[in-house]
Amino acid sequence: CVGKKNVINILYKNIMDGGIAAICFWLIGYGVAFGETAGGFMGTTNFALSEIDNDTGPSGGYAYFFFQWAFTGTAATIVSGSVAERTKFEAYLLFSAICSIIIYPVSAHWGWGTGWLSSNAFGEDGTANPILKGDSRSNGLLDYGGSGVVHMLGGCAGLMGAIAVGPRRFRFGIDGLPQPMPGHNTSMMGLGVLILWFGWYGFNCGSTLAVANGSALVAGKIAVTTTISGAAACLSATIIGRVFEKTFDIGTAFNGILAGLVGITAGCAVVEPWAAFLIGIMASWVYYGSHVLLLKLKIDDPLDAFPIHGCCGAWAVISTGIFCNDKNVPWAGYPHVNDSCKSGEQFGVQLIAVLAIASWSVILSAITFWAMKATIGIRVPEEVEDEGLDVSEHGGFAYFEGKPSGDQVLDISASRNNKAKGNNVVTIGNGQQPTSSVTKILPVGDDQAGWVGVQPGAVAN
Repeated sequence: CVGKKNVINILYKNIMDGGIAAICFWLIGYGVAFGETAGGFMGTTNFALSEIDNDTGPSGGYAYFFFQWAFTGTAATIVSGSVAERTKFEAYLLFSAICSIIIYPVSAHWGWGTGWLSSNAFGEDGTANPILKGDSRSNGLLDYGGSGVVHMLGGCAGLMGAIAVGPRRFRFGIDGLPQPMPGHNTSMMGLGVLILWFGWYGFNCGSTLAVANGSALVAGKIAVTTTISGAAACLSATIIGRVFEKTFDIGTAFNGILAGLVGITAGCAVVEPWAAFLIGIMASWVYYGSHVLLLKLKIDDPLDAFPIHGCCGAWAVISTGIFCNDKNVPWAGYPHVNDSCKSGEQFGVQLIAVLAIASWSVILSAITFWAMKATIGIRVPEEVEDEGLDVSEHGGFAYFEGKPSGDQVLDISASRNNKAKGNNVVTIGNGQQPTSSVTKILPVGDDQAGWVGVQPGAVAN
């Protein structure tokens, strides 16, 4: 989804998200998310898993930490797409840590812990205390797989990052119109979408947290609703692409699938298959409409993280309030039996949750990004952006191409604008390293096949 000069950078960000999330969530984030609540806002105990041992049950033990670590990394890595191809590596890593320590954990406490939005909220006397009625006549937030707690949170954070760092160079022309900057490898994009679709069953079906006592039946239904929504959004996005882009645009179809999967994640266990079909169709429109809106506002989100995760995440939470079934709520494992869906109360709860989680993400992320912008800086220099982050930040290219073999000294002083002043230029063929010391590698133009390395300290002809 990015240009080939930024492949290593985006891959590195994603693996670092996993590593940073694991350590930060273990030390601090898990306690903030699932420790003993402080007024329903955040947890204050169980840091570094201090209250978990070998005998702790799966719903709050080591297995649950492992499951939640995946959500933590997901929330952070959504942001990497919004700020891709022009953001300092160290600035992004700092944001990832802050997201894993406080931004995501507070959202998780609200929605899944014992926070003020949660169906597990209890008063000081131990009785159920979910909003709005404050007793078992209310459910609290219904967000089964994390459309709001994870996806909308990450999408809104990504939006703040995209605004703070600004658009990529040449993304918008002098007339203000967006210029195409497609990803470099459609095959890998397709493979990534298929992997995500398959992995979504782990998130949604796995959110049952069990397979016994009827949980397998719930997981089976979740698999059906997840499939139908993703498929419906794919078909709808294909039509949208044909009508508005005048072509069968595969990128729109890819993003439509992801939009449908995000769109069903909140309500996957509490809606019927027919509702999943409608949710998926609407999700594709939400994605495309917000994608167009960002371009009109000249906000550059290279991977459409905000349209897919932020906007479709919000739609998912709201649509759960529209299509949920009172019979399905306790069947899916929620603790209360009532008529909140039928009465319309659940819609109000879901809307409050969207406003609260989105506001939390926007405020904390904006503070973080603009604080970094004022101190360490968040954007690479223009020449670094033009050259690509793979070279400047990571010292190499993801792809090595070229036909020449061995080391060849190439005199380009008279034929190329970027003269190698005071340097020897060495062509490297077939991805082989040169025998001489090479500190910088540049792609050779069409007139010279292969790659060149710049060897400092020598004199060019």
